[in-house]
This record gives sequence, structure tokens and C-alpha cells, in this order.
Amino acid sequence: MPIYEYRCEEGHTFEVLQRITDDPLAACQTCEAPVERVYHPVAVHFKGSGFYNTDYGTRKRQRENSESESSEKKGDSGKAETGKSEAKKSDKGSQKADTKAAA
Repeated sequence: MPIYEYRCEEGHTFEVLQRITDDPLAACQTCEAPVERVYHPVAVHFKGSGFYNTDYGTRKRQRENSESESSEKKGDSGKAETGKSEAKKSDKGSQKADTKAAA
């Protein structure tokens, strides 16, 4: 049986153990003033990997992930190619300098 908390207009709070099918109380046990049932949020703890929103795959999320990965790959490959071309230019420059020094 659940325990219900009640609060009267005078500010008294009290708990009553009663069945779910029982009617709610109408009067305070202390001062006979009208009472209201007090509701509290339920404590819920999500544990494990299956409860996170990111664990559920959606087609939209898959598209977003593939788009972000492809843009990252393009950005990385562009940087790598730029670095290679600069390295090739510097190698050619050093070769020219070596041939001039040898002559």
C-alpha cells in the first residue's frame, strides 16, 4: 500500500498509508481543515548504455554523422596534400641549390 502525503490550509503536513482504491482524505487529522494531496516527482535513475538518446540510431543521425565524417576527411586530405606539395617544392629548391653549389 502506498503512503500519501497531505497538506492542509493551515500548513500541517502528514502522511497516510492507504490503498490506491481508497478515497483521498478531505480533512486534516490535526485541525479538521480541508486538505490536498501533495505530489512529488518520482526518482528515476537511468543506468546502462541503452537509455541514452544517442544510443538509438536514426536515419537522420546516420546522415549527419556520415556528412560530418566526410567533411573531416576532405579537410584532412586537403591539408595533407598541401603539406606534401610544399615538401616537394622545398625538396626541388634544395636540389637546385645543391646542383648550383656543385657547379
